[in-house]
Amino acid sequence: MRVLLLYPEFPDTFWSFKHALRFIRKKASFPPLGLITVAALLPEEWELRLVDMNVQPLRQRDIEWADQVWISAMVVQRDSAREMIHRCRQAGVTVVAGGPLFMGEHADFPEVDHFILGEAEVSLPPFLADLAQGNARRLYEAAEFPDISQSPVPRWDLIDFKQYSSMCIQFSRGCPFDCDFCNITAMFGHRPRVKTAQQIIAELDAMMALGWRDSVFFVDDNFIGNRRVLKNEILPALIEWRRGKPGLGFQTEVSINLADDPELIQMMVDAGFDKLFVGIETPDEDSLAECNKFQNQGRDLVACVQTLQRAGMEVQGGFIVGFDSDTPSIFQRQIEFIQQSGIVTAMVGLLQAPHGTRLYERMKQEGRLLGSTSGNNTDDTMNFRPKMDPDLLHEGYRRIVTTIYAPKTYYERVRTFLRVYNKANVVRPRLTWPILGAFFRSIIDLGVRGKERAEYWKLFFWTLLKRPHLFPQAITLAIYGFHFRRICEMYVEPQSE
Repeated sequence: MRVLLLYPEFPDTFWSFKHALRFIRKKASFPPLGLITVAALLPEEWELRLVDMNVQPLRQRDIEWADQVWISAMVVQRDSAREMIHRCRQAGVTVVAGGPLFMGEHADFPEVDHFILGEAEVSLPPFLADLAQGNARRLYEAAEFPDISQSPVPRWDLIDFKQYSSMCIQFSRGCPFDCDFCNITAMFGHRPRVKTAQQIIAELDAMMALGWRDSVFFVDDNFIGNRRVLKNEILPALIEWRRGKPGLGFQTEVSINLADDPELIQMMVDAGFDKLFVGIETPDEDSLAECNKFQNQGRDLVACVQTLQRAGMEVQGGFIVGFDSDTPSIFQRQIEFIQQSGIVTAMVGLLQAPHGTRLYERMKQEGRLLGSTSGNNTDDTMNFRPKMDPDLLHEGYRRIVTTIYAPKTYYERVRTFLRVYNKANVVRPRLTWPILGAFFRSIIDLGVRGKERAEYWKLFFWTLLKRPHLFPQAITLAIYGFHFRRICEMYVEPQSE
């Protein structure tokens, strides 16, 4: 069997970092971890090729080479996935599909021959067995959550490391919380299932054996969901493994209650975690209660963020407007919170109701559902009718985004972060030609040609005088700001005119 593993193209989004990646001559942030994990579950005698359309085009000869095309996609990749599936079917090639997009929308893809839904460790073996017998069904769904301590090392050899800014790895699946707008628990359950320390080290060693020396993103939806295993097994193993490896900074996603556990914070810092994404969502207590985000309630969220920043971890945050409890004051409150917290990478989106969530079912029952989500958190769209006047809501959302990513406001927030941030010495990034090139390109594109040039130079010299050891972070965040403003110009500003 010759199988082409196909990953559709992402549109230009907040998290694509497309406009920042060009500074370091990379094409995508992360490789398709799901596909290369599936690849490791396939029969060894099969011939495999991977085409990630975010780093290379899909050639007709790749399709013609394949007996089957296996495609995995997230919701935001819907348009590209549909186009690629049609192209493969036109060539007469069997199409097998899986991933989050197809979990809720497989009925909308009639050109797909077989769907492998849910976690592949469970849903894939029955398909492979039926395929070998020549009687494969169209739909296979996982009826249970697998023990991922049996998952294999992903097929890192299938990807071109030079095209990506970071690699990715998964420690756990599932989240103990129950936010009503999140479909993670619908896909992976409430009980976090974990890999062993031996598995994590084996995966990191496999990356390093192929030459990887840069950052690694732990893609867990809540890395601290199983603290016992984390503290007793995973983090001690990572701390020991890291000795003599100054690069390879780790980043991940956590809930804000990490700020309550100084021991866990220090262990994560010692293991090399220097970036965290946290779902802040909103400073409004009523809206937090509405969406069942109880882990964020009744706490000083700014203080919690700064606790993590002072420990040596850059906090990136997700924010939402459009809750039923929101009033028109929420827009200014969100702006003030983001500025005060020093969360430089602040992703603000309108509330969406993804398929499989309690919010989706509530909107459906109330007759407010308008269709499927776009999968793009920051494109100024909603898939249900909000209680607030829609014009007021969209206007307020656009005001938040255009304010926080305006050069003056953005660079002020960078300085707020740098004042609080205490960089740990665990991760010391290598000085490489791409990094030097990015620095000089930032001078030209931001400091000479850019509309933000005055703010760029103000930050440039302020950092050299006040926080010189954080100068690389300052330039990196300036480059991020360039990307965020481009996204704002693409999705928000044209609708404001």
